[in-house]
Amino acid sequence: MLKWLWLTLLAIVLDQASKLIVDNSMQLYESIPLMPYFNLTYVHNTGAAFSFLSEAGGWQRWFFAILALVISAVLSVWLARLQKHETLLAVALSLVLGGAIGNLIDRLAYGYVIDFLDVYYNTWHWPAFNIADSAITLGVVLMLAESFGFGHSTPPDLPKK
Repeated sequence: MLKWLWLTLLAIVLDQASKLIVDNSMQLYESIPLMPYFNLTYVHNTGAAFSFLSEAGGWQRWFFAILALVISAVLSVWLARLQKHETLLAVALSLVLGGAIGNLIDRLAYGYVIDFLDVYYNTWHWPAFNIADSAITLGVVLMLAESFGFGHSTPPDLPKK
């Protein structure tokens, strides 16, 4: 199922291109309203999801980079071992892999992840995120859907019930 690596590459390219555009056209902490409940807000995240461990003193950069490398290797092997009929799982793993690599690139290049998608309601803001985070989230949702039987088809060599 390595044929789905184009989706991984697409997630990485969209993620990195969007981050370069934001980095080159906005000032840190600048916020641009796009529509109700949604802004582009440029921030740096030195932690993980929801800025977890962002104030840890710097060691977390390498911890999360190594974790992303290990996860990427595991996902690549898992993807390579999928059967032809496991399409939804292949799509899900490809998206998670692309997101992990997209954020890994930031951690290695800058020491932080560039986030800029800001969803809010009144004064409450969801933690800012990026295209890589969106790819990971979508991939996990698809993995959960697949685990509940969505996208399953009977393998060609097994009789249908």
